[in-house]
Amino acid sequence: MTDPLRHLTEAGRLGRFYVDGAWRDPSGREGAAVINPATEAAIAEIALGDEADVEAAVTAARRAFPAWSQTTPSERAALLDRVLALVTERLELFAQALTAEMGAAITYARTAQVPLALAHLRVARDNLATFPFLSQRGTTAIAREAIGVCALITPWNWPLYQITAKVGPALAAGCTVVLKPSELSPLSALLFAEAMHDAGCPAGVFNLVNGAGPVVGEALATHPEVDMISITGSTRAGVLVAQAAAPTVKRVAQELGGKSPNVVLPDADLARCIPLGVAAAMRNLGQSCSAPTRMIVPRDRLAEVEALARQAASEFRVGDPSSEATTHGAIANRAQFDRIQMMIGVGLAEGATLIVGGQGRPEGLTRGLYARPTVFSGVRRDMAIAQEEIFGPVLAILPYDTVEEAVAIANDTIYGLGAHVHGADLEQARRVAGRIRAGQVHLNAPDWDPQAPFGGYKRSGNGREYGREGMEEYLETKAILGYDR
Repeated sequence: MTDPLRHLTEAGRLGRFYVDGAWRDPSGREGAAVINPATEAAIAEIALGDEADVEAAVTAARRAFPAWSQTTPSERAALLDRVLALVTERLELFAQALTAEMGAAITYARTAQVPLALAHLRVARDNLATFPFLSQRGTTAIAREAIGVCALITPWNWPLYQITAKVGPALAAGCTVVLKPSELSPLSALLFAEAMHDAGCPAGVFNLVNGAGPVVGEALATHPEVDMISITGSTRAGVLVAQAAAPTVKRVAQELGGKSPNVVLPDADLARCIPLGVAAAMRNLGQSCSAPTRMIVPRDRLAEVEALARQAASEFRVGDPSSEATTHGAIANRAQFDRIQMMIGVGLAEGATLIVGGQGRPEGLTRGLYARPTVFSGVRRDMAIAQEEIFGPVLAILPYDTVEEAVAIANDTIYGLGAHVHGADLEQARRVAGRIRAGQVHLNAPDWDPQAPFGGYKRSGNGREYGREGMEEYLETKAILGYDR
């Protein structure tokens, strides 16, 4: 079966949580509608948890931790391998769920959203084979041990991808987890919980409670039996979680907002890098915290850049996410759609030059949360569209006169999550990359690397995800002196 709603309904999953190895009814009666952004119609109802549901999940995770943390790396790798196989086998079911719950174009869900999520499971599994959980420094042993019970809060824009980016390394480290996915895109999370169960995950090792941030998220952040909380979301949400977690002195890992630069150096091949830059800024309809939505280009080549950007954006096909001809589907939810429209209006009011796109739906679409891929040029670094995270298909082109100025513009932001640099002289590109204050820099549009650590400087958060560093976030360090005499 590839219909996620029918599958989840028949299996009795929609109104339940996964706690202590079983599907259980919520303690309360609060619920929320799941909206299909392509039609703006409610397609399902999920349960929303409360403090009692969090207590049950944390208790289960705490009870399971001693045994799970003492399993061998090969035992943990075997579980991840089984989960990987099941999600791979159910790829179409997950892809259809992502299209229904957050408007991802079905082709994009099949070729990016689900496969990239699988990569995180694969990396977590593979890293277990070589990770030094015990090493020696002279006569002292350095032990890396699971931190404990981890609360994982994931967003609506990359629902499955962010789940696997947290659950995979947390379980690999030997932690037990309580997952709170976004209540706006919960279908893929329920399917993932089902895969965990079918893979034979021991009771209490993985738990899922749906709910709102101010209720379930806060209960997890304040809970004294939660040892660590990892959140991907807005900077505002990350601040609230950190504040709530502070009294219990738990570790807080945050992957938050971004306003990533794309520095096009004077010797860059514009015909190649501008279309790639536009595509990167608008992948997932710009609903990516690391999207390079500030394109910083040589002023004397601005007209050429504008023409290439206009052409690239005009080739996107926005429409029905279920159509294989669609490249870009619907914006994931009404609040985000409204913000995108508002920020396009701000750009116009600030005097930026509209190259393509603008407010409203694309021509021919009268219903659904569809936004027009929009490019502004002549943007000044003090404009709101150059400073604020829009989280939509809106690209700002900022001209510079010197490479020194380009670097200054790139760093002129409260964020520091990602960055891109394009240039024919690789040594110069490397030097520029070294000066950009960001956690991850892409040189000349390389292939994505799931082993590359990802995380932010400044208000983009702290800690790292992906690769070996992603697993290290879930580990404590213990020194045992006199281990070897």
